[in-house]
Amino acid sequence: MSEVRVKRVYDPKAPGDGLRVLVDRLWPRGMTHEEAAIDLWLKDVAPSAELRHWFGHDPGRWPEFQERYRAELAGNKTLDELRAVLAQPKPVTLLFGAKDTEHNNAVALQAFLRD
Repeated sequence: MSEVRVKRVYDPKAPGDGLRVLVDRLWPRGMTHEEAAIDLWLKDVAPSAELRHWFGHDPGRWPEFQERYRAELAGNKTLDELRAVLAQPKPVTLLFGAKDTEHNNAVALQAFLRD
């Protein structure tokens, strides 16, 4: 499996990013496609709108968010597409728009993929 990194989509593109995959359901505010430099947008691998709203980026809900998100991922067909991308030998950077760099869906997805 490729090395999987996470990074805010608002941070500048770096040579070591490899394939840049946006894993948010919504397009990042105020960014053009050129600025985002995204290779692939897998919005259907993101948490459901209901889960995203429930979480509300509340660190106190982080453990339960991860459990609920993992349950959603278990039946997610788009996850197969992401796994096919990860089967390639180059690094993959999961991009997210949240301000919190420790409690977001890309971090949860990275942990899920490692397990």
